[in-house]
Amino acid sequence: MNDPVNDFALRIATANGTGSASANNLLMQAIFRMGIPVSGKNLFPSNIQGLPTWYEIRVSNKGYTARPKDFDLLAALNAATMAQDIAGMKSGGWVLFDSSRPLDKKLGRDDLHFIGVPFARLCNSNFEGVRERILMKNIAYVGAVGALLDIDKDTLAALTAEKFKKKPALLKSNQKAIELGYSYTKKHFECPLPIRLTKMDSTREHILIDGNTSAALGCLYAGATVGAWYPITPATSLMEAFSAFCQRYRKNPKSGKNRFAIVQAEDELSAIGMVIGASWAGARAFTSTSGPGVSLMNEFLGLAYYAEIPAVLFDVQRTGPSTGMPTRTQQADLLTCAYASHGDTKHICLYPADPKEAFDMAVKAFDLAEQFQTPVIVLSDLDIGMNDWMTPKLQWDDNYRPNRGKVLSAEELERIERFYRYMDIDEDGVPYRTLPGVHPKGSYFTRGSGHNRFGFYTEDSDEYREVMDRITRKFETASKAVPEALIHGSGARTGLVTLGSGHAACSEAVDLMKERGDGMDYMRIRGFPFGPEVKEFLLAHEVNYIVEQNRDGQLRRLLMIETEVPADRLRSVLYYAGMPLCAECVVEGVQAFSGVPA
Repeated sequence: MNDPVNDFALRIATANGTGSASANNLLMQAIFRMGIPVSGKNLFPSNIQGLPTWYEIRVSNKGYTARPKDFDLLAALNAATMAQDIAGMKSGGWVLFDSSRPLDKKLGRDDLHFIGVPFARLCNSNFEGVRERILMKNIAYVGAVGALLDIDKDTLAALTAEKFKKKPALLKSNQKAIELGYSYTKKHFECPLPIRLTKMDSTREHILIDGNTSAALGCLYAGATVGAWYPITPATSLMEAFSAFCQRYRKNPKSGKNRFAIVQAEDELSAIGMVIGASWAGARAFTSTSGPGVSLMNEFLGLAYYAEIPAVLFDVQRTGPSTGMPTRTQQADLLTCAYASHGDTKHICLYPADPKEAFDMAVKAFDLAEQFQTPVIVLSDLDIGMNDWMTPKLQWDDNYRPNRGKVLSAEELERIERFYRYMDIDEDGVPYRTLPGVHPKGSYFTRGSGHNRFGFYTEDSDEYREVMDRITRKFETASKAVPEALIHGSGARTGLVTLGSGHAACSEAVDLMKERGDGMDYMRIRGFPFGPEVKEFLLAHEVNYIVEQNRDGQLRRLLMIETEVPADRLRSVLYYAGMPLCAECVVEGVQAFSGVPA
């Protein structure tokens, strides 16, 4: 058995609306401040208050952040799911429960350790009012877990003081609740458990942050001033975070007036339309949405593609089809986004793997959109967007200047005899553009219908093909500008390939398979169109396992279409249950091919 110190997982089962989010955050922060790598996954319902919710915390002294397959400690605090939660525990684990009422004998298991703490009775005796008793019960379990895992009490106290520094009454209640849970557990049970914490120094230069917040910050740093959106889980918090950042940093310090525009549109169609209009006028504009919103935005994305207008779209993916399970994660929009809209369209896509890359790629997306005068779609997902990740501190270069691409100034327009919007002057497929109102020689209108290289309306077949072929060259040029795939290892017979949030599980899976003598090389794709290194990697391996979180193997299909690598070199390892991917799922998926001739 591995040393369980600083290497285990716990699951907390509660009900929505009982204050458990604050308690769970307190636990995460405390472990992080002890210098121990930690990550959290929030599994919550899409419906109303009172439904079951789970929070999963993984402690990993090796820094792994993927969702664990099994849990060592369960805080079973929701009677509605207790049977299911206990049944799912691995043998030898611990179950913390509220012993104010006797545990149903049917729930007992001889292979588990049950720890009963009378949370309700303790809180009923020490707090007034039903609401306060319910909320403090959820804080009391923080104290109990703290005693069981040996969480530093001073750290817990400091965090509580920070959180409630402006609310002294709440501070007093929370500190009291934590102490109740801590003292009772210490007095009645052997503490700490074999799974426990001890201080490390591995979180220095790291932060805890979710991907929607970091993406919003990236938009701010990139110079975005316009956001148009329609609320949708799990993308809503991205625009809410951007709005909060703008309120703080995008106001004129003298007049107090906004230097930004954030519009909640009547639907997703209007939202992307506003973004395209603002981008055409010269602003850096974006929208955030999820799969159903991308579906509605398809026609406008085609307009922006053909009229060659920059636009940035964040797709925080969730399960589908239709409204699916809106609070579960998936990677099922890969093909939709790559070829969004009718007709021949291809879009630049970026695939961040964690909140740090969500920040970095937000900036990159705006540069690429303006450089290539086309929509750029950043495909995050619920796991990255809404869960708590430990990532390296976000870095920023103060010398950064936005890449506005080929935009002619008034002076440059003045020097030329006549401006033609869609001429390929530099033979890279990228034409020059102007911003409306800059100079009389510039463009004042844009054209989404058939046009020739001069920008004039046409239905001539040759002229239409000439424009479409140039846009194809532009897309090929973009393959050299998107982030390269990251490759680890060389010389192995097999390769493992993934993108986005699959990285956390796949990088751990590579280590697990290496320990078992099954070494393989690893590639993480970060952008579309694919660079030459992607095809080279696939051809260099007899077998490539393509790991993705959807049913239909969309990444594998995209690789087959765009690289023309033989299908028998690409094998799908699929996971589409809606939960964040775990390393064991990847290993089991690869091993399922055992005995299949390579």
